Amino acid sequence: MSVRFTTRARSGAVALVVAAGLALGVAGCGGGGDDDGKPESTASASQERGSEPSAQENEATETLAELRGPDGLLLQVTSAERDDGGFVTVNGTLKNDSDKSLNLPAQLSGNETEVIRNGRSLGGATLVDSKGKKRYYVLRDTDGRPLTTTGITGIKSGESVPVFMQFPAPPTDTVEVSIQLPMFASGTIQISG
Repeated sequence: MSVRFTTRARSGAVALVVAAGLALGVAGCGGGGDDDGKPESTASASQERGSEPSAQENEATETLAELRGPDGLLLQVTSAERDDGGFVTVNGTLKNDSDKSLNLPAQLSGNETEVIRNGRSLGGATLVDSKGKKRYYVLRDTDGRPLTTTGITGIKSGESVPVFMQFPAPPTDTVEVSIQLPMFASGTIQISG
């Protein structure tokens, strides 16, 4: 009987410690914005103060490659960063340059049954390392979901949507790769990091 009481007491103490830690974590996440509770964007803050944007602000909007797709779709790749975990994350913007709303082609998801089953995505994207003669496909999680932007079915005229794709990293001496997306022209990008 006393063992059961001790076990319950420890479980309660662990729950109390976890709850206290979560409360402190949530309290530490606030702030950093205006008094109205909305965070201030760096670009708008620079413009309101009349200063020129910094080099870091310009870096975020630099385009590494533009891939033109069907009916006025445009993928602008803005970064390709290698991380310590052995991945390359490609970020960009998918834009509708046409004068009408567009549905995204199903081909962008690729042709793998497991990926298609998880809905619309950019799962058909690949990185090509011509130096190492290898093609890298978008990574999948343990449930077969692609590690890329999902759920975009259409884009209105003139609208842009931020997107990402995560790939296995090529060898560290490979810096330049081609990025390919079904129905789009390919482009060459530089991997940083």
